[in-house]
Amino acid sequence: MYLVITRTYPPDLGGMQNLMWGLTKSLSKYNLVKVFADSHEGFVDFDKKVSFSIERVSGPKILRKFRKSYLVNEFLKKNNKIDCIIADHWKSLELIKSNKKKICLIHSKEINHKKGSRLNSKVLNVLNKVDCVVANSNFTKKLASEMGVIPEKITVINPGVDPVKEINKKTLDEAEKILKNKYPRLITVSRFDKRKNHEKVIMALRNLKEIYPNIIYTCIGYGDEELNIKKLVNELKLSNQVIILKNISQDLKNALVIKSNLFVMPSIIYKKSVEGFGIAYVEAAQHGIPSIGGKDGGASDAIKDKETGIICDGNNLEEIYSSIDSVLKNNSYKELGNKAKEYAKNFEWDKIVHQYLKIIS
Repeated sequence: MYLVITRTYPPDLGGMQNLMWGLTKSLSKYNLVKVFADSHEGFVDFDKKVSFSIERVSGPKILRKFRKSYLVNEFLKKNNKIDCIIADHWKSLELIKSNKKKICLIHSKEINHKKGSRLNSKVLNVLNKVDCVVANSNFTKKLASEMGVIPEKITVINPGVDPVKEINKKTLDEAEKILKNKYPRLITVSRFDKRKNHEKVIMALRNLKEIYPNIIYTCIGYGDEELNIKKLVNELKLSNQVIILKNISQDLKNALVIKSNLFVMPSIIYKKSVEGFGIAYVEAAQHGIPSIGGKDGGASDAIKDKETGIICDGNNLEEIYSSIDSVLKNNSYKELGNKAKEYAKNFEWDKIVHQYLKIIS
């Protein structure tokens, strides 16, 4: 049996939730899986449809960690057929008492604490005692090593994706209606966070519209920067060039990606926040859409520079502008998109899960 301890899990939404769902679902094809996860609204209906056991832990966040650890430790005492313990975060293992094989996933932001600090010491106290640390990208592996994690313990396994499902014509037509027959089409699907760098893309758009008067940029997401983004759009008089959407269906989201020409997310490092990988680049690639990503972070694992998209300096406005222009010019996005679609197959869970099975065995 594989025992999975996670703070992030569906039906809650987000990249980490999708990662842990994809991993547990894929592992369940090869062995029994038991999941200990936090409670979220709608979990009862979600858990009924799952073929493996999920135990939910509720209560105030400050107490949940202790309650979950107690339940996991009790479960371990009563079950001696656990092959491996897998955790989504170092905090999920902090209070677990077991000699069973342990694997901890790392993503970047949660380990990015000043070397020698109290938090750094807590991270290392967990990660340097597990059997394997799974980094989501080569960038995260390098960061972990610099922070003091034993390099020999670290293995890079990129997050996986499920194969895409076909989007019906009605939803595709709805996406087309939103885009108002404007071309070329840029899109970003992400949280509205500083590190995602929407602002720089919008600033580049002001100059791009001089060359591409019908250009349109779709931003799908939610987050703390939403008001700042809207304010910038108004200040630059780009309300006809920028569409901001949230609370739309996954199918419509995918349809808008399909109908776009280029996915743009030139991420930067903002304080401790950094793009550990960038699954959104792979999800766009699955639909044949190339990406522009930032050099700071793990985007270069998801994007093959100048083959499936472009890696640029997200802090350099001119570089963002020229990168977008180079992809739009002469319809270069078509060839890049074809290669991106092929490259994305490497990230499907049916392939990725075997990398986990290799380190579990």
